[in-house]
Amino acid sequence: MTIPDNGTGRRNPGPAGTPDPTPPTGAAVWARDLSMGIRFAAGGGREGWTRTLLTAVGVALGVMLLLVAASVPHLMNSRAERSEARYLAPTSHDLKPSPETMLAAGAGTEFRGDPVGGKLLRPDGARPPLPPGVAALPGNGEMVVSPALRKLLESPDGKLLRERLPGKITGTIAQAGLRGPGDLYYYAGSATLRVSDPGVQRVEGFGDHRIAATMPPILLAIVILACVVLLMPVAIFIATAVRFGSESRDRRLAALRLVGADIRMTHRMAAGEALFGSLFGLVLGAVLYFVARQAAASVTVWDVNVFASDITPSPVLAALVVVAVPLSAVGVTLLALRSVTIEPLGVVRHSTARRRRVWWRVPLPIAGVLVLLLNGKIMGGRGTVNPVLLAGGAALVLVGITVLLPWLVEAVVGRLRGGPVPWQLATRRLQLNSGSASRAVSGITVAVAGAIALQLAFAAIQGDYTKETGQDTERAQMSVALPSRDIETTRKMIEDFRATPGVLGVIAATGTSVVRPGPPPNGEESVPNANLTVGDCPSLREMAQLPSCKDGDVFIVRDGTDDSYLKQTARPGAKVLLNYDYAIQRPSGPARLWTIPKSARDVAARKNAMGRETTGIFATPSSIDMAQLTEPVAQAFLRIDPAVPDGIEHVRNTAARVDPLMQVVTLRTTERDKTFASVQTGLLVASTATLVLIAASLLVATLEQLRERRRLLSVLVAFGTRRATLGWSVLWQTAVPVFLGLALAVTGGCGLGFALLKLIGKSAMAWSAVWPLPAAGAALVLLVTLLSLPPLWRLMRPDGLRTE
Repeated sequence: MTIPDNGTGRRNPGPAGTPDPTPPTGAAVWARDLSMGIRFAAGGGREGWTRTLLTAVGVALGVMLLLVAASVPHLMNSRAERSEARYLAPTSHDLKPSPETMLAAGAGTEFRGDPVGGKLLRPDGARPPLPPGVAALPGNGEMVVSPALRKLLESPDGKLLRERLPGKITGTIAQAGLRGPGDLYYYAGSATLRVSDPGVQRVEGFGDHRIAATMPPILLAIVILACVVLLMPVAIFIATAVRFGSESRDRRLAALRLVGADIRMTHRMAAGEALFGSLFGLVLGAVLYFVARQAAASVTVWDVNVFASDITPSPVLAALVVVAVPLSAVGVTLLALRSVTIEPLGVVRHSTARRRRVWWRVPLPIAGVLVLLLNGKIMGGRGTVNPVLLAGGAALVLVGITVLLPWLVEAVVGRLRGGPVPWQLATRRLQLNSGSASRAVSGITVAVAGAIALQLAFAAIQGDYTKETGQDTERAQMSVALPSRDIETTRKMIEDFRATPGVLGVIAATGTSVVRPGPPPNGEESVPNANLTVGDCPSLREMAQLPSCKDGDVFIVRDGTDDSYLKQTARPGAKVLLNYDYAIQRPSGPARLWTIPKSARDVAARKNAMGRETTGIFATPSSIDMAQLTEPVAQAFLRIDPAVPDGIEHVRNTAARVDPLMQVVTLRTTERDKTFASVQTGLLVASTATLVLIAASLLVATLEQLRERRRLLSVLVAFGTRRATLGWSVLWQTAVPVFLGLALAVTGGCGLGFALLKLIGKSAMAWSAVWPLPAAGAALVLLVTLLSLPPLWRLMRPDGLRTE
């Protein structure tokens, strides 16, 4: 090979009498030097392969998460499409029975906190529509179930649920009818469905794409910011990974300078090495992505699980990752070499380096906050969201935190003096080269800062998406409502619940509607009506303020508002019609009249355990013939014994035996908006994945730093330095940058959070949401440090002084 430069700026002449070859120019020079760098990375022996492998592993972890992130749009669309496909198709109320129609009703339930979706079906003819993922419609007493539900029903843990779903399993729902592999869903055939039953409708197909959840502007803004917050640490670590082994690489480039390579040539060779490591990492990351993709079906994180086919990256985003990673690797390498002077006799890195300047670093986060605020306020459902401003502003703030960290570490450690031997070893190492330590913790710093900002925003708006239900969980823990049935079924329901294991008490009442006899008053289209509630005295006391009560009493219950309409029907001595049919606006059969006793007393209404008031006529059982009631609806409030295992599940089983369409509700004091809850769950899943990546990347970075210093460690051990001293020094070398990084993360995260609060029109800072995040970051770093101790012990051996 002809050496193009002999150190004097002139090319070496060839042998006497031979023509001087024309040197390559332009792209050929780049191709030659890049290929030479690739040869050094691929053929550098065990040392070179170790360095390349560490770089590739670091890049691969980032690439894997980037490909998963690029799959999120397809994942969300696929789950939404399958969810919409199993909704009942919109239909008209006057749809007539035909061979292509069926009756359907929702029959979902819960089992130990997990939702179990389902529908009851009854075909009208021989060609009913099939639900998605179902090959054949189940007959009466049969059901088709999802694979996860089948597994649960066949396991000992699903014994109680099997009692609730006693149908014979005749098939399995395919992927087209499931949101995810862990989805618990079923379709059951029922011969008892009636179109007159509440919740039952006649349909001619499945699939309702009108149901599209629109995300409020505030939540959309948080989602955009979360994407930046979660992906920024990935980009930072990829940039850090391509600089693994930079010290040994620079020494090798100095040797190349000694044999005639010029500065530009060494830079291009270094770019070739980085290019090879990044391409290797790109391939390894794709392999890890496919492995993780196949394993995704068996993993559930925060109650979310997906099919492997859902994790398919967008072609445009995947192509962007494939192109951006190698280009970024080359760019970062060339940028890093600008601060290193590589000469034929060595690398001028060991002399006093120029101190980092802070003047250009501080404006970055300030500019980011200003860009965020340019979007304008987003309050409630008003305001517009500009993704460019939000993402750009958040990125500027986080980049500003990243570039401030090296300056802060250098400024602080430069003033540290004295202390124990481990402390002095650590501070001296940081004073000589704090850049690698700063790069190692920059990812965790950015992640914690972003998480603090998001938590402050979530804490500020959760009150807007969490409402008080008004339900009193001290008086009752569950509520059940039986659709219109005969009075004997209603009585049996109450008896069955009282005999259910775990039920301490039952407060039950039967309600219907009564009207005033005769035609509607002048100018009105309907006959005045009132609620009629029948129950024993203890039950009525839960819904009205009764001074005294005995069987046979009747009360007129008012809520203190204008009740002139109520007085037209509910007044002592008045007659009411018990069997009025609103559909035909006349009695169903011979009129059944009941006279309100003149002894009926006026009382005030009281909120029940659901937080609702019921007005109208309250009657005890012996005061009225309950068999005369038309379409009575029974409601009961149940008190559950917390000492009885699965008491709630026993109640649900009783409800399913009485009537599969019975509504069963677990009372709660608060209720969260579904869109807010889904966004929060999604962020938890993404944050967990990012945290795992950060832990893995920190471990790789720590191992790379130890490998770079193995010779120094071996020298210290050979001179008699105790292992404990070196171990503590390594711990302090990690702890100081981590402490400074977390302090910067708290400051920057609070600043970004303050900007978000201004953006969404909030002012209160929930400081309780700040401190757990730095603690979690410190715990993560401590865990990584402990995992790096075994390799540290192996490196601290005198045989590390060997060289090749």
